[in-house]
Amino acid sequence: MTNVKTLIEDWKKDPEFVREYEALEEEFSLASALISARARADMTQEQVAEKMRTSQSYIAKLESGRVSPSMKALQRYAAATGTRLKISLEQ
Repeated sequence: MTNVKTLIEDWKKDPEFVREYEALEEEFSLASALISARARADMTQEQVAEKMRTSQSYIAKLESGRVSPSMKALQRYAAATGTRLKISLEQ
């Protein structure tokens, strides 16, 4: 059975795969950051929603990448989880 990491490394040799992977990486990095912040705060989606005065389903959509959050929503999420919002642009 092939190790997943080995499989991904093989796929990364394909330039088209790399382009698609990098495009998705941005989307997933935000979702991952949101989930990590909530986990570090030891909170449920419902608890974050209550602090943000929104619904649990909206938090689920934010964390899954199904919606593009506004700057205001990200600031409210950060405040709810006791974190600081930091945005960076990298090359």
